[in-house]
This record gives sequence, structure tokens and C-alpha cells, in this order.
Amino acid sequence: MTLLELRCKPSMVVGVDTHKETHHAAVLGEHGALLEVREFPADTAGYAELTDWIEGFGQVGAVGIESTGSYGAGLTRFLRERSFDVREINQPHHHTKARVGKDDAIDAEAAARKVLSGSSAVTPKDTTGIVESIRMLQVARRSAVKSRTIALNQFQGVLVTAPATLRESIKGRWTRVKVRQCAVLRPDLDRLCEPLQAAKVALRSICRRIQDLDEEIALLDVQLHQLVKQCCPSLLGRVGIGVQHAAQLIVTAGENLDRLDNEAAFARLCGVAPVPASSGKTRRMRLHKGGDRQANRALHLIVVVRLRYDERTRNYMARRTQEGLSKRDVMRCLKRFVAREVFGELKRDLLLGVVAQGPATHLA
Repeated sequence: MTLLELRCKPSMVVGVDTHKETHHAAVLGEHGALLEVREFPADTAGYAELTDWIEGFGQVGAVGIESTGSYGAGLTRFLRERSFDVREINQPHHHTKARVGKDDAIDAEAAARKVLSGSSAVTPKDTTGIVESIRMLQVARRSAVKSRTIALNQFQGVLVTAPATLRESIKGRWTRVKVRQCAVLRPDLDRLCEPLQAAKVALRSICRRIQDLDEEIALLDVQLHQLVKQCCPSLLGRVGIGVQHAAQLIVTAGENLDRLDNEAAFARLCGVAPVPASSGKTRRMRLHKGGDRQANRALHLIVVVRLRYDERTRNYMARRTQEGLSKRDVMRCLKRFVAREVFGELKRDLLLGVVAQGPATHLA
């Protein structure tokens, strides 16, 4: 077959509505005609069956999949390993649901039509490398931190309401000191009907849980540091960027950073892209409210650290404040600067694999 014949050969478009147990796939012809809709199990055998099924219709142009980061992650990896052009599709708009209704077949067809029209179809993240490992450890750490916070709040509540003799015996200015004391309490288990003994049991249980969570978080921190340093070592050399912030920004960017056209796209992804917010004689900009809010938070905290420890950032704040900008507006500018800097480091490490040499600079 010649190259011209290959280009002229009709190609099919596939849309997949993903769920935990099953996936629904719809195939459209090159002119948008619905050819068939079919259900497949959401496992390796089902992925192989779906692949054979869509290949039976002819040349496949692209496959649009909903929820490529959750229910569709396994299918996305399976198809990309077999060189399919996979696109990530947003869930149907609520207006579409109101007009044509909603079921799995309708959603699968809607996903295919988005691919065919070229709207809302983007390259999904690559979840087969080190960035996915960082994301998984982040999930575990975030859960452990949340559980520790809950346990600490419970500890304070039980200690405040404990009998006075027990409460006054727990000495120490710092919470960690009190936790160590309560973790070694020795209640009389034969007298649990007494609030004093029950309070000792509760405090000992909660405090030992806090200590276990502290050890778990410390271990995850070490493991995350190793992965982040291996993935993007130059990012950790920047002012104010610690392991947790770097890990979040790496996860937001994804392994296949080339799916982002430029640093402006990364800023948009992090929710720090400026959009007009002018009215009448007022001329101002604001940051759009979309994007990854965890990445936005990481950029905000980086700016807060730099405003305290970095002289150039403080000078920038003073200069822009004298120009009439509020502190909030200046911080928005700084977040955009940091996003540009982070994208450059990620591009150097993830795409080029080159470790930056020499001292880091920022706020060009």
C-alpha cells in the first residue's frame, strides 16, 4: 500500500465511557455515523477484546477515553502500549445530558464525537514512569498527614476533658512531649468503668497512633525525596522549593511534559494564568480559577517562602507595591514567574535529561 493510499484510507474514531467494572465503547465512521456500541469488562482480557473489536472496523484514527487518570487508566496504558492515539475526554456537559439524556452508550458516543470534532480532546498523562510513582507516594503521605491531624485533634479533645488528676499529670509545653507521656500510660483494665482509666486507654491508643503515623510520614518523606531528586534534581535547587512542593508540581506536569505546548499552558494548568478582570475605568488582571488547586497552593507557598528569605523577591514586591499594585496582585505576578521557572526546570530534567549547573536564579 502506498503512502497516498494509506492517507486516503478511511479511519474510525472510538469513544469509551469508563467505569469500575465495565467500559462502553462506541465506534464512529469517518463521517460521524455511529457504527456500533459495545460493553467490555474492565480488565486485561476486556482491554484485549476491545482492541480486537475496534481493529475489526478498519484503521483507527484516535480513541477518546473518559477519566484517563482513574477508571480509564488501565485501558489508556494498554492502548498506548499498542501505539494507539489516545485522547483524554472531559465528561459530557450537563446541557448535553438535558437534551439527549444519559446512559453509557450515549456517553461513549459523545466521547467519540468530541474526538471527531477535535474539541476537548487532549493527550493524557503518561502513568508508566517515575512521576506516577511519586503521585502514589504522595497519595499515601497526604492520607497519613490527614489521619495524624485528626488524631492530634482527638488527643487535645480527650486531654482537655480528662479528669483533673490525669490532665495535670501530663506536663510539657509541646504537643510532642505530651504525646510521648500519654503513649506510655498504664491504665487499670479492670476498672474501665471509671472515667480516669478509660481516659488513659483512649489517650494511650490515640498517642500511639500518632507516633506510628509520624514514623510512616517520615519514611514516605525519605522515599519521596529520593524519587524527586532522581526525577528533577535541579528543581530542588531553586529557592523555596522543597520536596513536597516539587513533588506536587512534577505530578501536575506529568511524565510526558511535551503534551504541554509552552510554559503558558503549564501556568494555565496550575491556575496561575492571568485573565482580564477590568470594568469601566478599572484595569486589572486576576488568575483564572481553574487548574490544579494543589499545584496552585504549592506555587503560593513557594512565593510566601521567597518573600521571607529571598532578597530579590522582596525587592520586586517593594517595587511593584510602589507602582500601585496590591500585595495580592504582586503575589499573583510572582506565582506566574515561579510557574515559568518551574516549567523550565521540568523541561530540562524530564525532556532533555540535563541537570542544571551552577547557582539558580529567578525573577528574570
